[in-house]
Amino acid sequence: MDASLNEKLRSVEWGEYKIEDLFIVKTSKGYDAGKLNFISKSKETFEFIGRTQSDYGVQGYVLKLDSEPNDSGCISVSQIGAVHAQLRNKKWYSSQNIFILKPKIDKLINQWLIVAINKALSNFGGYSSYPTLSTLKKLTILLPINNEQIDFDFMESFIAELEAERIAELSAYLKVSGMDNYELSDEELKALRDYDSMEWREYKLGELFEVKTYKKRFDANKVTLVSKGGSPYVVRKSTENGIKGFISEDDSYLNEGNTISFGQDTATSFYQEQPYFTGDKIKILKAKFNGFNKDNAQFFVSAITRSFSKFSWGSSSYSVDIISNQKLALPVLNNEIAIKYIEVISKAISKLTIKDVVQYTNERIETTKEVVTSHNSNY
Repeated sequence: MDASLNEKLRSVEWGEYKIEDLFIVKTSKGYDAGKLNFISKSKETFEFIGRTQSDYGVQGYVLKLDSEPNDSGCISVSQIGAVHAQLRNKKWYSSQNIFILKPKIDKLINQWLIVAINKALSNFGGYSSYPTLSTLKKLTILLPINNEQIDFDFMESFIAELEAERIAELSAYLKVSGMDNYELSDEELKALRDYDSMEWREYKLGELFEVKTYKKRFDANKVTLVSKGGSPYVVRKSTENGIKGFISEDDSYLNEGNTISFGQDTATSFYQEQPYFTGDKIKILKAKFNGFNKDNAQFFVSAITRSFSKFSWGSSSYSVDIISNQKLALPVLNNEIAIKYIEVISKAISKLTIKDVVQYTNERIETTKEVVTSHNSNY
């Protein structure tokens, strides 16, 4: 973080607040995702939120159920598994074990509060340590104050300045890595046009991948993360490619690179290019077919994620049989998996995504400059 931002944090006055001082805390009506019919997003659908951090908690989209959807403009908190808070900007339904924080002041719906609440929730996790309705209400967070009142202006200015810094870093990275070039080649344009006309076939995951057990489980509470060297330590988290950090252990326990790591009770999948160590309940998916590599791996990861999307986070510790029998839809050509097509369409989709990111960074840099300049002139 920029030195000036750190200085602002050191100089601000802080106040301690209980969650119940700021929010009305209640439980969301829970639905079993496995019994719902997820459909394509439209004006008539509502988000269905599960206990997952990926896709901002959205497991899919549903039409109106047998109760009113939860209001937008609130915060959801998952109770078990990956205990975390997320902003909810649209009306939504949810799986079981989700709390709702309805703000007593509208300005409390901002990213600062999410960070503060998640920091307070960091002592919880898994299925043996989780917040109850009463403990969540009593949980305390720190907020900046001015004249004994929550300093919303400071929070807004700080978030805008932090975002400007991060967006500038992202913009620089895209240019240095050459990823700001998002022009589609003729081959990629053709792949996009051919998408709907391609023949698709369902395969059982076990037909495509060998489902292997890690060579050794390394307990997250007993490993020592290193700042230099070491190999990736992959756990059941849903961010940062599942990598908790890097550890130095016996190389004979490294799992093969060019594989997919799969969390058995989170259904989180990530392509791992390099050999890696793992924590508990991680399976290693090793391709049985030729041509699997980093250029096409994300297509298979996405297919696996879609296949498991109807399961609630932590609803089961998926056995080898369950994993192996999940079906993936893949394009085929001449009765074979169209691996070359998968690589080309993956690059095309990546470029389209990068285009959105580049345009977003340019817009946000200009917007945040205006916000920061405006607020700083008031201090």
